Amino acid sequence: MSKSAAGLLFLASALFSTSPASGIRFREIARAAGIQFVHQNHPTPRKHLIETVPGGVAAFDYNNDGRIDLFFTNGAAIPSLEKEDAKYWNRLYRNDGGMKFTDVTAEAGVAGGGYSMGAAAADFDNDGFVDLFVAGVRRNLLYRNRGDGTFEDLTARAGIGSGVWSVAAGWFDYDNDGRLDLFVVNYVEWSLDYDRFCGDQSGGIRVYCHPKYFQGLPNTLYRNRGDGTFEDVSKKSGIAALVGRGMSVGFADYDDDGWVDAFVSNDNLPNFLFHNRGNGTFEEVGLLAGVAVPESGRPVSGMGVDFRDYDNDGLPDIVISALAGETFPTFRNEGKGFFRDVTYASGVAAGSLQWSGWSIGLIDFDNDGWKDLFTANSHVNDRIEQFEPRRYRQPNSVFKNTAGRFRDVSATAGEDFGTPKPHRGSAFADFDGDGRIDVAVAVLGEGAELWQNVTPRSGRWLALRLAGRRSNRDAIGARVRAAGQTNIMTSSVGYASSSQAGVHFGLGSLEKVGRIEIRWPSGKVQTLENVETNRVVNVTEPAE
Repeated sequence: MSKSAAGLLFLASALFSTSPASGIRFREIARAAGIQFVHQNHPTPRKHLIETVPGGVAAFDYNNDGRIDLFFTNGAAIPSLEKEDAKYWNRLYRNDGGMKFTDVTAEAGVAGGGYSMGAAAADFDNDGFVDLFVAGVRRNLLYRNRGDGTFEDLTARAGIGSGVWSVAAGWFDYDNDGRLDLFVVNYVEWSLDYDRFCGDQSGGIRVYCHPKYFQGLPNTLYRNRGDGTFEDVSKKSGIAALVGRGMSVGFADYDDDGWVDAFVSNDNLPNFLFHNRGNGTFEEVGLLAGVAVPESGRPVSGMGVDFRDYDNDGLPDIVISALAGETFPTFRNEGKGFFRDVTYASGVAAGSLQWSGWSIGLIDFDNDGWKDLFTANSHVNDRIEQFEPRRYRQPNSVFKNTAGRFRDVSATAGEDFGTPKPHRGSAFADFDGDGRIDVAVAVLGEGAELWQNVTPRSGRWLALRLAGRRSNRDAIGARVRAAGQTNIMTSSVGYASSSQAGVHFGLGSLEKVGRIEIRWPSGKVQTLENVETNRVVNVTEPAE
């Protein structure tokens, strides 16, 4: 055993040996909470690919009342690709406290337009209010939060383009200027005229065509000018040089050089790891770093992604959801710019082999100090049972992390947790303020789910709400170290989804954290000492 590994195990034992035993539990309460949202993907006999790929979820505090709200993207009528009826509106639900939500879509002005896919939340103009980007089929939307409970459609004035099929997006400060830039994930070239018959033509069984029949697209990068407008720097940054079938994006400074990097999961193509050179350009290093494909050497149906440290060694790792039979690839950051495929060694393969995953997240649900794994599951093909021994509707999954090893505990995660549905995007936040992270999940053609975390004997916790002093007010990109763990401030988690809810730590039995280190996006390092647990701490970046 290496010295670092031995130190890690000792630290884990010292911190958590007295933690009470816990089992992760959830309770589905969407209807009771007032969330009536049903995703309208408008399935048609022609099996347009756009029908099976939505939809995203965003969790963020839009009105700064300290409670995390919920936003769901929605589809549109086909063939018009317009929201011809209110049932197609994107929906914003205000958190009123006590796990009660109110639909405020109309008054907030975020019903949207077009066939929407993903959502990304962050404060791009540094005014202290979280803004919202919505990715869609040939129509993207950028909303500026006015701070009075309403949003302004800034898309055209900001210079945000549309025209291709965008699935997801994420915010990060790639040039370290204190302003959040926008990375838009594009999928494939598609039009309503595409009419290839896929499936069993003799039997008249039509299915959604495999992505191999569609030409991929490059992704888009917008630089924030700081005046409410953005510059498309896709070409000069090098991002546009790579063509993929992008599904989601995650951000982290994986090589600790002070510049945030981007990982893009691709559908049946090698994944991209865009290494930030620090001069406004990126180099794609997925193959060299060991994350382009799993150890088998074959690309998988990459869906959602989380770029976060799961084994408490201080280095951000990568987990990806994929289809049944592909497992959920898990790449451990070995340091010095390299990753190792630990899908089998970590236990993720055994638990994920049978599932088709969409959204994914590394979240400490039982507050024992180790980030667990949640996946929102469903097959892509709604007629898969007629061709393979697979199921279209599938239950969600949760894998408990014990010292870096994952075990599927879905069977005991709740009375109704095993209900199979066509799940898609998900968002993670402590919606009821009890210190346990809850989950919201989008479902195609059915009511959205809200999984209240009711884990008994959960450990103690600490949540940090970070605010930059002069710029990048929501501090996306900040790295926080506490009690032998590392977490980063990011809103890019899962599939086509966003969770902008601060930085959360599960702390076992610890009543006080001796030292917390925050490395702000500006490079400043701030320390907090003797911080009591079971509370939310608001931290502002120091002036000097």
